[in-house]
Amino acid sequence: MSDQPVLATDHRAESATATLRRGLRMMPEFRQGLPATFALALLATAGRVVVPIAVQQTLDRGLGAPGGPDIDLVRDLVALCALVVVVTSIAVYRMNVRLFRTTETALAGLRVRAFRHVHDLSVLHQQGQRRGSLVSRVTSDVDQLSVFMQWGGVLGLVSVGQLVVATVVMAVYSWQLTLLVLVCFVPLGMAVKFFARRLAEVYGVVRERVGDVLAAVGESVVGAPTVRAYGVRARTAARIDGAIDRHYRASVHAQKVTAGVYVSGEFIAAVANAAVVVVGVLLGIAGDISAGTLVAFLFLVTLFVAPVQTASEVLNEAQNAVAGFRRVLDVLDTEPDVQDPADGRPLPDGPLDVRFDDVSFAYAAGGAKALDGVDLTIAARTRIAIVGETGSGKTTFAKLVTRLMDPTGGRVLVGGVPLDQVAFASLRERVVMVPQDGFLFDASVADNVRYGRPGLTDQQIGAAFDELGLGDWLAGLPDGVGTPVGQRGESLSAGERQLVAVARAYVADPDLLVLDEATSAVDPATEMRLTRALDALTSGRTTLTIAHRLSTAERADEVLVVDAGRVVQRGTHAELVDADGPYARLHASWRRSSGRQAEPV
Repeated sequence: MSDQPVLATDHRAESATATLRRGLRMMPEFRQGLPATFALALLATAGRVVVPIAVQQTLDRGLGAPGGPDIDLVRDLVALCALVVVVTSIAVYRMNVRLFRTTETALAGLRVRAFRHVHDLSVLHQQGQRRGSLVSRVTSDVDQLSVFMQWGGVLGLVSVGQLVVATVVMAVYSWQLTLLVLVCFVPLGMAVKFFARRLAEVYGVVRERVGDVLAAVGESVVGAPTVRAYGVRARTAARIDGAIDRHYRASVHAQKVTAGVYVSGEFIAAVANAAVVVVGVLLGIAGDISAGTLVAFLFLVTLFVAPVQTASEVLNEAQNAVAGFRRVLDVLDTEPDVQDPADGRPLPDGPLDVRFDDVSFAYAAGGAKALDGVDLTIAARTRIAIVGETGSGKTTFAKLVTRLMDPTGGRVLVGGVPLDQVAFASLRERVVMVPQDGFLFDASVADNVRYGRPGLTDQQIGAAFDELGLGDWLAGLPDGVGTPVGQRGESLSAGERQLVAVARAYVADPDLLVLDEATSAVDPATEMRLTRALDALTSGRTTLTIAHRLSTAERADEVLVVDAGRVVQRGTHAELVDADGPYARLHASWRRSSGRQAEPV
């Protein structure tokens, strides 16, 4: 098996059109609403050419009638224009409403898919990415796309419709002047591809710099206590300032390219207007067009030129949005290396044993093995303590048993079933891991415990704390189970967070429990509470505990000693402490230091 996710192809050189096609395949909601929205855009823009036509008719047939001004015709034309303005306004309103609703529905679906996909990626892949960058892809990059699709999308639809309708009407009035206008804009049309490519490059850098800023700011906020404790505010501020400065310079460079597009459009528009006036007057003198036609044509040229003049703004926002869109799609295109099997099997009923069948794992392709050729069986309802030096491979055991990662060699079987064949729903219901940091969500104690089993009442949650011997601690909280824990549980101490995490695992009632021991950094009173709670939690369950204290190993049924990715000893505490080997040396070291402090291993 591969130890890394199958990364998506690098799409940075991909054209904007290709990116949009790729994205639209993932946004069926947007495709479904687009035809009707475009039809409304055509209706809205068609109304705009009525005014130039009415002006031409008023000048040539109303005011210039052979017998004098035809007031009735002028009145009728004015009434027609008023009616068209009303219809056009209604069409524009409906177009905007449809476009906003369609884009928000599509982008909400995209944001949900991206968020869920990030969670589908393995822990290994998430650790290889900057969290700020991942967050920016699901938030600010999608937001940038939303802004463009609602603002630039309106302008784009109206502009395309306006361009088509104006060109058709101009050609009806004077094919010569229409050809002249189109020739003037040929150089700009040829340059658009170049400008689009340059804008895609510079705005790709801008979106990356946004991720850098979010990552730097996010780390400084989460790590604020460390920043203050070590007095490194200046260094942290310099890092954030550097990220902001790089974003600033990337944005300024992007605006310079945008300015080039805008100036080019303005220059061509001025040339086209001047050319129409000169050639139109000459055609009028020659009797090929009337005065009303020339005036109407100038109105139409304005309608034709306006989309070109706003094209720089649309192109600017489009490339910015496409750059963000590309980053979101690259996340969605990343194949998870740990996937829920399509025909996944449930774990068998009853107690679960664990089998490592010649298991190896490396965090990087070609890198050192964190586990190497591990071959062992753990009987059901056995409490196992895994001990070893830091970096020996203890935590890798936990990640493989809970299938947060897959082995690069061999198989892990639970209840006799290879884990890569077990449905995630069954695995997460029957196998639970309690990590060392005891992460809590910004909610109440009860709400955090309910993540283990939704639907429990506050009374049932209180009873669970009582069964774990934690009723007195719970009673000491300001609001009992309703006490808010704060963001990341920071309103509680590290040990108290672990108490809540243990209660959450207890109500989940798993058959296989994996513990990254939580008693290595808590005060003695909390350690006693945790120890009692963990004894209640592990009773009658298959349990693997990553032991950071050898006192935990003393209470286990068996001890696995891991060294350099291999299981070098196995037995009870009493057997191993009397045998010559790594465990006896670890235990002797712990005993020597126990008079001062029970040091973790």
